[in-house]
Amino acid sequence: MMNRQKEKEIVNNIIKKDVKTLLDFYRQYQRPVFNFIFRQTKDQFLSEELTQDVFLEFIEALRDFRYQASLKTFLFSIAKNKTIDWIRKKKIKKILFSALPSYVVEGLKFVLMDEEIEKKFLTKKIAKVFKTLPNDYRFILRQKYLDGERVTEIAEKLQLGFKATESLLFRARQAFIKAFKTLP
Repeated sequence: MMNRQKEKEIVNNIIKKDVKTLLDFYRQYQRPVFNFIFRQTKDQFLSEELTQDVFLEFIEALRDFRYQASLKTFLFSIAKNKTIDWIRKKKIKKILFSALPSYVVEGLKFVLMDEEIEKKFLTKKIAKVFKTLPNDYRFILRQKYLDGERVTEIAEKLQLGFKATESLLFRARQAFIKAFKTLP
């Protein structure tokens, strides 16, 4: 159990982009967060992805952390919310596409036309962002998100270890997010 002063030091160091502090924190909590998520999803690869997402959101939310709970509680509340979101999306898809008659699903397509315009804008912006990224970042993001490859499969293609591939994916996501936020 960390004391409040130690937690403040960790938060400040991570915000100041101290990689060692971040890695130490990640190593300490990666497995417990993964296990927590895995108990809900029963899917190793999904749990790995959600775990990565949890840590990304954790890093992004640190500036707003007000020490109303411990860092561990804060981290696990993000994990809980990510898992609940995944469960909800899974249930909604199942309900929408299996229980509704086809004419209702077709009707929904018409209602969601504005979404298509937004999708086209986002597609163009994503293409611009991709062009600004280094080749290895583009490759790993394309493999993961466009081709739907698992991290283990990408690791084999890159001839890297699983952890090295996860790290590369993490850095690629960070670069993508930064570029996405800065491009108009």
